[in-house]
Amino acid sequence: MKSSAQVCGFPGLKIETRGTQFLWRIRRGAWWAVALVVPPLLILSGCGHRRAVAPLPAPEATAPEAQVYSPAPAPTPMPPGRIAPTPAPPGGVSAEDLHYVKTHKPILTEEGLATWYTAPYKGRKAANGQVFSDHALTAAHRTLPMGSLIVVTNLTTGESSAMRVTDRGPFVEGRLVDLTIASAKATGIYRSGSARVRVDVYRTPKPIETGGRWCVQIGAFTSQHKAIKLKEQLLRKYPDSNVIEFPGENSYWVRIRPEGDNREQAESIAHRLRPAEGEAFLTRLD
Repeated sequence: MKSSAQVCGFPGLKIETRGTQFLWRIRRGAWWAVALVVPPLLILSGCGHRRAVAPLPAPEATAPEAQVYSPAPAPTPMPPGRIAPTPAPPGGVSAEDLHYVKTHKPILTEEGLATWYTAPYKGRKAANGQVFSDHALTAAHRTLPMGSLIVVTNLTTGESSAMRVTDRGPFVEGRLVDLTIASAKATGIYRSGSARVRVDVYRTPKPIETGGRWCVQIGAFTSQHKAIKLKEQLLRKYPDSNVIEFPGENSYWVRIRPEGDNREQAESIAHRLRPAEGEAFLTRLD
């Protein structure tokens, strides 16, 4: 089938079709029409026959990788820390301490045997971190918090004196408190060497019944070999504890500090220990 059509606006240009074919007829001198019409037709023809491109499929969602958390390594047990110093006022007690005693009632009272002691050498430090002084009104007690303000009264003579706890002891069964020479003279105990006393506790920097840092001190041993033997036994039985052996005055001692300086554990150890020599004393460190 044949047909033809005039291109509007271009008199020298006709388009004939035969079936599905386009035929161009150009009059002589109408070459310029071809230059203007053909390129746009080619572009339109090309656009009309462009195949649609299917969109790319979206990437499949993948589950996030599971994060594996490895537990942190257990902390290495630290050695027992040092006990912070608890300094006492110059001379042992201050004017404010004496006023406090006069205006307050004791919070705890104990009775027992008191003795006096002195340093085995000049410059020795007391348990509170200060250099021991025979002239200070201070005392040694095994379990009261360091720095406690107490009044010791001689039950025989009635003499009494305020003083501070700055040291640990006495490590002799049946004794309650050890006094410096100054404290012993103030309470009438220096000449007799010992006396039954009442200890009234007025003020403590830390609670008495709870908390604290504790240990068990065992001795005294007459030979270092026996002290070392007990130390080795305690290390096997209480591997998490800190156990040391140290010399005293003409004797040897063993001290065990349970993990965390725990009071309950220290009390349990003190009750269970039956040393072949000496005694086991529950002792507060702070």
